[in-house]
Amino acid sequence: MIEVRDLTKRFARHAAVNGIDFNVAKGEIVGFLGPNGAGKTTTLRMLTGYMPPTSGSARVAGFDIFRQSLDARKKIGYMPENVPLYDDMRVREFLKFRAALKGLGSRDSRRRVNEVIDTCGLDGVHRKMIKVLSKGYRQRVGLADALVHQPDLLILDEPTNGLDPNQIRQIRDLIKRLAENHTILLSTHILHEVEITCGRVIIIDQGKVKAQDTPKNLVAGMRAAGKIQAEITGDPAVIGPAIQRLEHVKRVTHEELGDGWTRYEILVESGTDTRERIHELISQYGWPLRSLYRKDATLEDVFVELTRKD
Repeated sequence: MIEVRDLTKRFARHAAVNGIDFNVAKGEIVGFLGPNGAGKTTTLRMLTGYMPPTSGSARVAGFDIFRQSLDARKKIGYMPENVPLYDDMRVREFLKFRAALKGLGSRDSRRRVNEVIDTCGLDGVHRKMIKVLSKGYRQRVGLADALVHQPDLLILDEPTNGLDPNQIRQIRDLIKRLAENHTILLSTHILHEVEITCGRVIIIDQGKVKAQDTPKNLVAGMRAAGKIQAEITGDPAVIGPAIQRLEHVKRVTHEELGDGWTRYEILVESGTDTRERIHELISQYGWPLRSLYRKDATLEDVFVELTRKD
């Protein structure tokens, strides 16, 4: 559905996107992740034809997005991070207007507007002015707009931005339902949602693709595959370095909890578990121990490991 080859975008001397390559197959839900300024939104804008590249190529549904822009755009439904809506229009009126702009005739427009109102849960607000809608409903209207011309590909840039936990869950469930008939490229900072929703993940940083695989494989292959946490009483200036010297320990950080207790977070090498050695060390020195457990790695840990600057 999407084929990107050596895609580059430069602004003066700065390469916002620097020769990236990736594919998205038909029917996939792919998370497109990266820190602020990584080049995510620039990439999405190029894919949707809003911005020309400096070099490289990209195809959507077989159409070159630059040489066959109109054909490619017909296959794309794009929901930008800040959804542009006309506040002085009613929901149904706005969607009919957008359907007409996207080339739908009167009969098809009426049918599709009814369908996306039902799909996006807008039945109770379709006669309301957009300006009175909550943030959650505004996001739903933006999603309905992206869907109204029945595209093969949905590109969603931060679709849950500014929503409360209940609204995020509703949008997540809606995206899962949409995946039955659409390929979805999803950009978001909420990594837990990506783990639940996406079958594959692409991580971009400083304009380059750092990793792309299933969330499970990324977690299994990360350099620091897990964390051990321990709550100990004693001098952190002594305890931290002592733990750091243990075999397979990569890094030790600590946080003061009060009442003399300190929580230590210990990053270890992939495939290792040093809890027994840590317990032996604590017993040897007689440091009071309140808890010691292994915390399994998450996609957030992978993200931090790949994009941190230290």
